[in-house]
Amino acid sequence: MSAIASPHSYVHLTSAGVSVVLDVTDGRLPAIVHWGAALGELTVADVEALAQANIEPLAGNVVDLPVRLAVLPEHHTGWVGKPGIAGHRDAADWSPLFTTATLTVGGAEHRPSPDPELVSAGAGTVRVTARDAVADLGLVLDIELLPSGLLRARAEVTNTGNSFYVLDDLQLAFPVPPQAREILDFAGRWGKERVPQRSELTVGIHEREGRKGRTGPDAATVLSVGVPGFGFARGEVWGTHVAFSGNHRHYAERLFTGFQVVGGGELLLPGEVRLADGESYETPWIYGAYGDGLDAQAHRFHDYLRSRPTHPRRARPVTINVWEAVYFDHDLARLTDLADRAAKLGVERYVLDDGWFRHRRNDLAGLGDWHVDETVWPDGLHPIIDHVRSLGMEFGLWFEPEMINLDSDLAREHPEWVMATGGRTPVPSRNQQVLNLGIPEAYDHILERMSAILAEYDIAYIKWDHNRDLIDAGTAPHGRAGVHDQTLATYRLMDELKRRFPGLEIESCSSGGARVDLGILERTDRVWVSDCIDPLERQQMNRWTMQLLPPELLGSHIASGTSHTTGRYHRLSFRAGTALYGHLGIEWDLATATDDENAELAVWIDLHKRHRELLHTGKMVRADEIDPTLQVYGAVADDRSEALFFLAYLGRSEVSPRGRFTLPGLDPDRRYRVRPVFAGEPDEGLKPPAWFNVPPQGQPTVTTPPGGGRADGLSAGSEVSGVAMTGRALEVAGLQTPASFPDDVIVLSVTEEA
Repeated sequence: MSAIASPHSYVHLTSAGVSVVLDVTDGRLPAIVHWGAALGELTVADVEALAQANIEPLAGNVVDLPVRLAVLPEHHTGWVGKPGIAGHRDAADWSPLFTTATLTVGGAEHRPSPDPELVSAGAGTVRVTARDAVADLGLVLDIELLPSGLLRARAEVTNTGNSFYVLDDLQLAFPVPPQAREILDFAGRWGKERVPQRSELTVGIHEREGRKGRTGPDAATVLSVGVPGFGFARGEVWGTHVAFSGNHRHYAERLFTGFQVVGGGELLLPGEVRLADGESYETPWIYGAYGDGLDAQAHRFHDYLRSRPTHPRRARPVTINVWEAVYFDHDLARLTDLADRAAKLGVERYVLDDGWFRHRRNDLAGLGDWHVDETVWPDGLHPIIDHVRSLGMEFGLWFEPEMINLDSDLAREHPEWVMATGGRTPVPSRNQQVLNLGIPEAYDHILERMSAILAEYDIAYIKWDHNRDLIDAGTAPHGRAGVHDQTLATYRLMDELKRRFPGLEIESCSSGGARVDLGILERTDRVWVSDCIDPLERQQMNRWTMQLLPPELLGSHIASGTSHTTGRYHRLSFRAGTALYGHLGIEWDLATATDDENAELAVWIDLHKRHRELLHTGKMVRADEIDPTLQVYGAVADDRSEALFFLAYLGRSEVSPRGRFTLPGLDPDRRYRVRPVFAGEPDEGLKPPAWFNVPPQGQPTVTTPPGGGRADGLSAGSEVSGVAMTGRALEVAGLQTPASFPDDVIVLSVTEEA
């Protein structure tokens, strides 16, 4: 691949239907003159015309030269929006002017040329090095278009002077066109993460700051700006995601001049980054996702994540987590019985949750004392692990390494390891404080204790929790802010444990789904979407978490009939049908399940195993809403030969029947057979439409498990023939919606007809 370093340099990156055109002329920082739908082959004349077309007229009492928006927005150009860099050296050097020194594409560099040059590439990386000799600052910008069409960028600033440079902010921004005027991002709270919210992009900044020291249940997650009314299937949308697990910022900005951007970066607390001579700070990756429709945008994230060498390749083990079954009551006989019951159902991984370590009989004490509690486990964890492994299941264990109880041996021995500032103890949360992993001795202690446990026992999986926000998170004795160092230390700890214990998998749990971002996903294999497993809530949370992550990374469990967090009761068909599309698990005291429930649960688990390759590798599709009480979504195989769709009934419509629903994402020219799949006895509220083609009453049906059937001829495992239609007809015309009670899921199998 060629590269250039020229006074008249342009770069065209294109992949997966996306083009990014960069202007790096006259020694200036790179500016994006196009980011969006693919432009096809371009010439130098084409890109010069694009760049010229991007220059605003000099009108309206602005500076006398056209304002040029670089990926790192620069104040000196007359840009009056959020600047890319904010910092100073004793109150000077706060508005740097960088000059490009080198430009490389794909790792190779050309000599400067006096004539305009264009590098055309597919997916690839552009690196620009630049310097401000007056401010004594160096800059490296990496801009990459991934094969999935996902854009990402990061910046590194280096102090080349002989005095400290205090860096307050380093943000990157991507331009969006004027037709993009509607914002979509996410709000939420504990137990109800990632709630979508829409608003108009008006003049000013729509800014979402995360100051919790973790991503947060209310994080913007993906902040998108699109054409008004954009949906899952259509409507151009441009979004950004900051791949960082500590304090962060997402924003969309519209200026009075008409410029519009989306961007973000790490949110630095005062004094967190003070660069001595030769020291550098690098931003996290800032991702940009363009698509025609939200599904197309989500596919870019999914395809990228699935392409990583570290992405889970083997089938995701069906998991049981014991928390909602036993809480802190760690009784060997009870836990062994739970393992026996789980194994009979086909569970493949058993996770022992909070309560196994010293002094941990409730949530008031013990965090930090990572030794097996001898009073509860006199023979260590060997009895339960040996039993679980003898049943053919993997064993997983809960940790919360970044937290500490003041009532712990560790806190009494090292009170200076508790994060604090101002000479005071931070306000407690969940009865705990934060252990300062930015202190090398504290980091080494936790690494040693976790390594000792992982070395002694056969542990394949860690549920890694993080149950409080970081408030007054400073380092003793001076109290300097430490969220930045804490976040990077957590990354190092995870990376080192994975290096020491190859094959170890880690789940990111943070009082549920409060740490879901691509920074933590660089070293984890699963996220816990929420502590709330109520299927009605999970239908929404799973749906919108998939805007960033594919389903195989989403912990999705079948809970007990009455929800631990909402008190609602739901039928097993709704609980299991909701959990099916994700990394399936169970969070239920199986000793309280009836024989019929256990039999039905086994069928749901078998159904998931038979379809999990499709569910975990296929393209996620979400039909645009035809009724707020009905969600239609599913997974379509990459070759579009089969699909599994879900009809989720979330309430009662004001009309009956609802009318037709459509199945998007299939090959329009192939013919498919669509039929319902029943894991248990169909609920009485299900009234089959004509297209089910239920066998006439009195004819035999095949049932799994055996059932007596219903008056309409439906029974568990009924082999109804369904209907055959083209993919185009299914997407355009659709099928009549079955009548159903609210709070239920109907699974549809879609297979190509020969």
